Amino acid sequence: MRVMTWNVWWRFGPWEQRRKAILTVLRTARPDVVGLQEVWARGEENLAAWLAKELGMHWTWAASDAPERWQERLGDSAVEIGNAVLSRWPIADRDVVRLPAAEGDDDGRLALHALVDAPAHPLPFFTTQLSSAPHASAVRCEQVRAFAEFIAAHRRDGPFPPVTTGDYNAWPDSDEVRLFGGYKTAPAVPGQVLVDAWEYADPTTPSATWDAANPFAAQTFEPSVRIDYIHVGAPGPGGIGRVRSVQRVGDGPVDGVWPSDHAAVVADLAGEPLQDRH
Repeated sequence: MRVMTWNVWWRFGPWEQRRKAILTVLRTARPDVVGLQEVWARGEENLAAWLAKELGMHWTWAASDAPERWQERLGDSAVEIGNAVLSRWPIADRDVVRLPAAEGDDDGRLALHALVDAPAHPLPFFTTQLSSAPHASAVRCEQVRAFAEFIAAHRRDGPFPPVTTGDYNAWPDSDEVRLFGGYKTAPAVPGQVLVDAWEYADPTTPSATWDAANPFAAQTFEPSVRIDYIHVGAPGPGGIGRVRSVQRVGDGPVDGVWPSDHAAVVADLAGEPLQDRH
């Protein structure tokens, strides 16, 4: 099973050209399930719906209930923003949770759950985007706690572990990422460990999803770093859900246009248990 996470940069920049580039990357990567952040909708148009139609996938999305600060940046009060899930298989259930925010700095961050009706085993899949301010680590820690509790409430007892995706706006060694993983410090939910899929990556593989090589990211003058994540719970019986490989994609221009200011992360997970060799 191939899972993916990608912040698709809302409706910023040359969005019409970019959405075609986003589609090209998704067609090339061929993920089974995708968590998308900064998805836009305007009237009857919805980026996730358009991508799903073009790719022959199922989809669900959740819109922010406080998009005003985003809309001010764009100068268009009619454009919504939210998170979405695309899936090759039907989505049997969904739920949304509002994430906490600092006083006076609430832009409607949320987490979305989709229970994917995968052929072998149902997949509890999640996606989110945490607050972006560099100084907001404490807020992100509160958001991670809420997100982790949301995962615990929906992880179910099936053999496939929960898979979480998102733009955490946080460095890999940050308090919030360590708290969420629960294996380098005490977990946000007792007993719940979610392993960063990048732990299985080739150390020589480029990892920065916020990369100064990308002209959209370079405009901020921030350092190159990985801030987008796929986490996976403890493998099920026979290693179901174990990480087999992980890589960065969407990390270059398509027909001269960079698809987003973020690169995406793709992980291949085992959908079936290892055969008993004894």
